[in-house]
Amino acid sequence: MKFLGRNLAVMALCLGLASAGRAQSAPAAPTPAPPATGQATTPPATAPAAPAAPAAPAALPTPSITGPLTGIPPLVFDAGPFGKLSVNGIVSGFGMAQTEAVTGDSNGQATLSNGQVWIQKTDGWFQFYVQAGAYNLPALATPFANAQTTVANFYGPVPTAYVKLQAGKTTSILIGELPTLIGAEYTFTFENMNIERGLLWDQENAINRGVQLNQMLGKYVTASISWNDGFYSNRYTWLTGSLTFTKGPHALAFVAGGNADSKSAFTSLVTPVQNTGSIYNVIYTYTKGAWIVQPYFQYTEVPTNVSIGITNGASTRGGAILVSRAFKHGFSLAARGEYIGSTGSIAQQSVNLMFGPGSSGFSITGTPTFQYGGFFVRGDLSYVNASSFAPGSGFGLAGTSGNQFRAVGEIGFMFGDNIVKK
Repeated sequence: MKFLGRNLAVMALCLGLASAGRAQSAPAAPTPAPPATGQATTPPATAPAAPAAPAAPAALPTPSITGPLTGIPPLVFDAGPFGKLSVNGIVSGFGMAQTEAVTGDSNGQATLSNGQVWIQKTDGWFQFYVQAGAYNLPALATPFANAQTTVANFYGPVPTAYVKLQAGKTTSILIGELPTLIGAEYTFTFENMNIERGLLWDQENAINRGVQLNQMLGKYVTASISWNDGFYSNRYTWLTGSLTFTKGPHALAFVAGGNADSKSAFTSLVTPVQNTGSIYNVIYTYTKGAWIVQPYFQYTEVPTNVSIGITNGASTRGGAILVSRAFKHGFSLAARGEYIGSTGSIAQQSVNLMFGPGSSGFSITGTPTFQYGGFFVRGDLSYVNASSFAPGSGFGLAGTSGNQFRAVGEIGFMFGDNIVKK
């Protein structure tokens, strides 16, 4: 009850902020109006006015792509009663080599990382977004699963699909399978600076089903609040909120979410024990020119709850910094460093949130990338160190190693209205 009271207080604050009026959510701000066309200088009386050049097509803000990869303008077509629809897609392959594979995994792997298409309607009061196909969700320190296994055991062949009601100029409501508001890294490989997600992402949810309200508060602040099923539990007991201040190249986001039902005990492969707890983020993002710099802090808690089998709860505290620098001719380099530690001990029978109760870990990842139009190729080089891990919970066949190296490659195409015109 102590956890429930504190969690509801935090969520009430988020609700108050939203009603008074970035993280992984579908864009909280409503679809902006097209920019005004620039006015040409008046020509001499003897010369006719030249028509303004049409604006170049631009990539849509959904799905969200942090960079350094950039989205492709969509193919737009007339869909009769649905009006104009926009279509994009991606096909990419993934290969990995690693040291100290755990039991059931292997040192070399390959699979389809993305075979997806997304269709969306982005104008009018009634809009929608559907993302469908195959995908892979590689993350540091977790065993490999191919695309077929991932789709079957996680979010199915339509991982994201929602209706968007544009209720006003600064207000929108999303209903369906939504990207979470939590965390700094998104769900699919092409959306992030690095191919594999990090250790902090391992504590976060990715897709949840529910309702989300987005509200702009003045010129610089956006609030979002969502009632959803947390870690895809199909139990609608989670309340999540975010408040983001954006001005110029700077953005600062506060995010909180948690389970309001202290008796919710459902778990599955996609719904871990973290679904019974809460999570908090502070995320700063600097984006200017060729640079993206994103440090963030994360705290999570799974409370003691004997009635659902948690004899002694635990928490994690972690921090990460993600950096991306673009260079000429389509080349870029991204890097991520992070540390996370958990509380508790084996003697206390604490819940295991990482490499055993009381364990910690850090990682470093570098990702060189090349993109030309819709084509891209990139690679991850990563190192993970686990410390104070429980026997059998480390790396290697016996779970006794504290170190793992990985080399990952991804190559593919994003497509839409991206025909190269000479």
